[in-house]
Amino acid sequence: MNLFEGHGNREAKIRYLDGDFQILSPGSYVVCAMTGKQVPLDELRYWSVARQEPYADVASALEADRRAGVLPNQR
Repeated sequence: MNLFEGHGNREAKIRYLDGDFQILSPGSYVVCAMTGKQVPLDELRYWSVARQEPYADVASALEADRRAGVLPNQR
């Protein structure tokens, strides 16, 4: 059985790790912490280990880091 089969169209609960993630509760997607967009698990590429948040794309991830104050000041 495929990892994503049989879990319906519901939100997965995930533990975000360095370079990987662990599925705590099966589902087919997670919700981007910045945009609210549903991100299918097979398309999930961006997340924060420190904040345990998923992001839909690199722009959302960078904005979250900027808001959290983890990016250096740019002038």
